[in-house]
Amino acid sequence: MSTPMRDPAPLQRLAPISVSQRVRERLSSAGIRFHANDNIAEYLKDGELEAIEAEVAAKAQEMLRALVIDTDNDHNTRDTARRLAKMFVREVFAGRFQAMPAVTEFPNAERLNELMIVGPLRVRSACSHHLCPIMGRVWVGVLPDADSNLIGLSKYARLINWIMRRPQIQEEAVVQIADLLEQRLKPVGIAVVMEADHYCMHWRGVEDDGAKMVNSVMRGRFLEDAALRREFLTFTKRD
Repeated sequence: MSTPMRDPAPLQRLAPISVSQRVRERLSSAGIRFHANDNIAEYLKDGELEAIEAEVAAKAQEMLRALVIDTDNDHNTRDTARRLAKMFVREVFAGRFQAMPAVTEFPNAERLNELMIVGPLRVRSACSHHLCPIMGRVWVGVLPDADSNLIGLSKYARLINWIMRRPQIQEEAVVQIADLLEQRLKPVGIAVVMEADHYCMHWRGVEDDGAKMVNSVMRGRFLEDAALRREFLTFTKRD
């Protein structure tokens, strides 16, 4: 009796596609950039954030194993992978995965046209090179006109926090803040100054505890009017 012929390359069960890969493919198909400091909330479906958190926890567990940490018997690190996943997805990088906070805008009924300064506002982020903390302060200068929108003081903090809760580079973060506020407020001038400590310098590398970075974005009247720019910078003097 002849033996039935077999396919020389037996069928293999295909591994399921991870949720993170499905989201990446969705973003790529839509031509959407998904750098570390981008927001992707609009492209997440129901339940996917929870699945991403579980995937991050599994990958974090593999990282701990690769560091030769006995998470099975070390009570201090037994639950570290889950904590890391929650911290990255729900807390420190929530600005990538959550929609922009609701912000009520109201018209400039009193036709205010004087300089308004908000700050210092405390900001926290992490550098996208090493995921080490960035801790600092932000000042915002707004020069409205009759057609500008106005928002409450706490809303500045909410919007800026949404931008900063992503892996960031400070030079790009201040531009993102200026872009967002300019789009929402439509002022005749917007200015942003950020001063921050970078723990990728304090904690590793050169280990310089005193180094800070200060940078700014000036737009509209703040670029054109040196006196206005000086007035704003005078009120943002740092220790």
